[in-house]
Parts: sequence; C-alpha cells; structure tokens
Amino acid sequence: MNRRIVVAVIAAAAIAAGVYAYLEMNAAETSWQGWIEADLLFVGADESGRLQTLKVEEGDRVVADQPLFVMESDLQNADMEAAAAAVSQAKAALERSESAQKRPEEIAVLKAQEARATAALVASKSEYDRVSALVDKGISTRSRLDQTKAAYDADLATLSEAHRQIELAGLAARSEDIESARQALNRAEAQLAAARVRLDNTTVAASGIASVEEIYYRPGEVVPLGRPVVSLLPPGQLKVRFFVPQDVLPRLDIGKTVSVRCDGCDGVQKARISFIAREAEFTPPVIYSREERAKLIFRIEARPENPDAVRIGQPVDVSLDAESAQ
Repeated sequence: MNRRIVVAVIAAAAIAAGVYAYLEMNAAETSWQGWIEADLLFVGADESGRLQTLKVEEGDRVVADQPLFVMESDLQNADMEAAAAAVSQAKAALERSESAQKRPEEIAVLKAQEARATAALVASKSEYDRVSALVDKGISTRSRLDQTKAAYDADLATLSEAHRQIELAGLAARSEDIESARQALNRAEAQLAAARVRLDNTTVAASGIASVEEIYYRPGEVVPLGRPVVSLLPPGQLKVRFFVPQDVLPRLDIGKTVSVRCDGCDGVQKARISFIAREAEFTPPVIYSREERAKLIFRIEARPENPDAVRIGQPVDVSLDAESAQ
C-alpha cells in the first residue's frame, strides 16, 4: 500500500514537472524582452547664442505657446533698429521722389531771377534797337551794333534758362525714379520683417502639450547651432520596443494588443502594436539553413494603453495576448 502511494506521488511529481517545463517552454516561445522608448521633441534655438533665461524645469507640464527659454538678443535688437531706420530712410526717399518739387521759397527765388532776366532783356533789346537806328544813319559803328546784339542774345538765353528752371521746379520725379524708390522701400520693409522674426525667435515656446524630460543647457551657457536646449515628451509618444523571431510574425498585426510586464508595475499592462519592421535586424549567411533562419528577428513597436504606468528606459517582458496567440 505504501509502495503504491510512493509511486503515485512520484508519478504526480513527474507530471507536474512536465507540465511546468512545458509551460515554461511555451512561455519562453511567446515572451520577449524589450524596453520603453519615447519619441521626444528636441527643442533648440534657430541661431547659436548664449542662453539668457530658462522658463521651465524638468518634470514641468507645458501647454502650447508656453515659453520654454529665452536666448540673448543684443544682436537681434541691433539688427531690428538698423532695419527700422532703413525703412524710415526709404520712405522719406520715396516721398521726395513722388513729390519732387521745389519748396515755395525756392520757386520765389527762381521767379525773382526770371524778373531780373526779363528786365535785362527789355533793356538790351531797347539798346540794340537804338544802336541799330544810329548805324542806319551812319552815326554809330558796326562794332557797337554787334556788342549790343551779343548782350541782347545773352539776356534772351538767361531768360529762357529762368523759364526752364521754374518749369522743372514744378515737375515730379520721373516714373523710373519713383519705381526705384518704391522697390528700395519694399526691400527695407522685408529686411525689417526678417529682423523682427529673428528677434521673436529668441523666445522659444512649446508647440503643444508636453512634459519637460531633460534640460541640456543652463543660463549663461553658449548653445551651438542645432543643439537642443530642452527635450519634451508629448502625450502618447511612449512605445514598447521588442524583437520577435520570424515564425511569430504571422500572429502579429498592426492594432493587435500584447501584454507588457515590468518590475514594479501594477499588474499586466496592455499595448497596441503600431509598427512591424519589414526588414530583419540580423542577416544570416547566404545559405539560409533552418538554424540560420531561426536567428532572424524583427523589430516590433507597441503603444501602451496606459502610458503613465511605465517609464522611459524601463525593461519589460512582452508576451502575446490570447487573441494574438491564436
């Protein structure tokens, strides 16, 4: 009797061990190690420069358009002032071109010159007529007549020049001069707009809701071009990355769920597959034997349904759900 009991116990233990080994083997085939990754936003300035102010700290929650940091803006302010001065100068030049007329007092001076030239012409004309009559009577010489004629012609030319100066004083600039001045103003305004954008960009804000994950520079440090000052984690940007052998791929599909276990996590977490690599991470030799094909693994990414339950860099174990395992 005792012998039968011992045999039964041994048999039960063997069966239990076999079941346990089978379950362990089955679990090993459908469980893979992975880790938590994040699609971070790395935020930097448009230009290199010295960091002036940090508006956030690591762990802060930010919203859209909330300032993150401010760069020193001495150069941008100087460019802004220079561009504004250039716009004012270009506007003044355009106004002068569009109304390029002499001031009233300048025109009055020209008209006074015209009056003097008219009086001189009348006098020289009278003298010329008088000498011409005397020459006809033989009282005056021919050379005297030539002198009065030259004086008359000079006064006539002076009066004509005075008329032309008064006419030009009332004319606006030529159309090509006005167009050139207008284009110069457009260029100056474009440079002012660019300077304003550069100045505004010294204050960098968040593009949306996120949490501040890491700060790479502190006030007073010089930030090189292309280097981030802070990194942000937007909502829903955590993912589980793991690798599976090729024979598991037919059971996986975009949108299916997997179970995620991690140390310290509250129960089993669910994640939904969002990416399946088309190319293997390991390329075996040219001859694809059965053993070499077993070494092929493919990258899988899944989005946690409860991202607050996991942390970036945390190692996890991923297994197939009952639905995915079928």
